[in-house]
Amino acid sequence: MNRSKYEWLGPLTGIAFIVVLIISFAIHGEPKSADDPVNEIVDFYVDNKDSVEISAILSAVAGVLLIFFGGYLRKVLRAAGGEGEYLSLISFVGLAIVAVGAAIDATISFGLAEAADDIDPIAVQALQALWDNDFIVFQLGVLAFVWATGISIIRSGALPSWLGWVLILFGVVGVTPIGFAAAAGSALWILVVSIMLTLRARSGPAAPAPAA
Repeated sequence: MNRSKYEWLGPLTGIAFIVVLIISFAIHGEPKSADDPVNEIVDFYVDNKDSVEISAILSAVAGVLLIFFGGYLRKVLRAAGGEGEYLSLISFVGLAIVAVGAAIDATISFGLAEAADDIDPIAVQALQALWDNDFIVFQLGVLAFVWATGISIIRSGALPSWLGWVLILFGVVGVTPIGFAAAAGSALWILVVSIMLTLRARSGPAAPAPAA
C-alpha cells in the first residue's frame, strides 16, 4: 500500500497529545478540593485565574490531538481487521468521549477561574465538587477504548499482541477502586504506540509523485 510522505504526522499526534496534556497539568497546578474551606477554593481560582484558563485551553487542544490520533489508530485497526471489522469504531468513539470529558473538565475550570470572585462562594464550592467528581465521562471513554482496542489488536495482529493484552488489563483495573491507574496507563500506552506507528509510517514507501 502506498503511503503519503506526510503520513507519519498522523500517529505523531499521540505524542503531541501527551506533551500538551503534561504542560496543561503543570500550568494548572493542584486546586483545592470541595472539602476545603470555601474561601481557600475561591482564593485559588482568583489568584491563579490566568494559569487555570490557559490550562483549560491547552486541555481542549490536547483533546483535539487525541481525536486525530484516534482517527489514525482506527485506520490501522480497520485495515488489519478486514471486512466487517467494527471494534476500531468503538476504539475511536472511546477516545472521542475522553476528549469530550476533557472539554467538560476544562469548561468547569475555566468558568471557576472567570467567575470565582463574582458569584456566591457556595456556588464556587458546588462547581468544585462537580470538577472533583466528573471522572465518570473519562471512565466511560477509557473503558470503551481499552477493551475495543485490546480485543481488536489481539484478533487482527495490527500491533504486537502484548499491547492488546496490556489494554485488556487496564480495562480490568478501570473498574476497581484504583481505576485512575487505567487512565494513566492508557496515556503511556498511547505514547508508546504513537512512537511505534510514527516509525512505521516513516519507514514505509511513500506514494509515487503524480505523472506530469
